[in-house]
Amino acid sequence: MKKSLNIVSIVVLAGFLVLIRAFEHTLFYDPLLSFFEVDYKSMPLPQMDTFALQTGVALRFLLNTIISLAIIWQVFKDKEIIKFSLLLYSLLFVLFFMIFSFIIFTSEESSGHFVLFYVRRFLIQPLFLLLLVPAFYFQKYKTR
Repeated sequence: MKKSLNIVSIVVLAGFLVLIRAFEHTLFYDPLLSFFEVDYKSMPLPQMDTFALQTGVALRFLLNTIISLAIIWQVFKDKEIIKFSLLLYSLLFVLFFMIFSFIIFTSEESSGHFVLFYVRRFLIQPLFLLLLVPAFYFQKYKTR
């Protein structure tokens, strides 16, 4: 019963991540969502409120992080893994957010925007979860 409840909670938490993605247009200010859906390679960045964009990206990262940490907790039930994950999420957020902000403020009119696309992707999608769970699983069960 306890294992079933654990699996159900992981599925519900993953569902929250899906809901964040499904309602991204209504929950967060992000003109880059539609910009990256077209042939953006030679287009200038759209006009945007950079503060609102940064706030939306940070809020989305925070929501994804909280849910991701809850999933990691449900999978491993290990405080040390949660502490390390929180430290890693914090450091990666600072690094990627600084790069994201730098690119937004210094972008040329028609530069390729590839770096912006991928840096933003790491901030708005729960990609770290997809990297951390297998890594922690391998680390935890390799040492047994």
